[in-house]
Amino acid sequence: MASQFNFLTKVVLLSTLLSVLIKYGGMRLPLNPTQTNALIAIFLPPSIVALALWWRVKKGNSTSNDSD
Repeated sequence: MASQFNFLTKVVLLSTLLSVLIKYGGMRLPLNPTQTNALIAIFLPPSIVALALWWRVKKGNSTSNDSD
């Protein structure tokens, strides 16, 4: 149970830190509100997650085939 609490605490702290960085540091980034920037912001995170999951499945399949 302590392990789950530690994990949850780390997630909350990292999320809070990221929120503060976005709120106060985001104004310092010279980004113009264009359609291209909006599309990048919308499609980049899911693309990264999909790539990571695909890589994980591919890695899992190659290790399970080696044991056969």
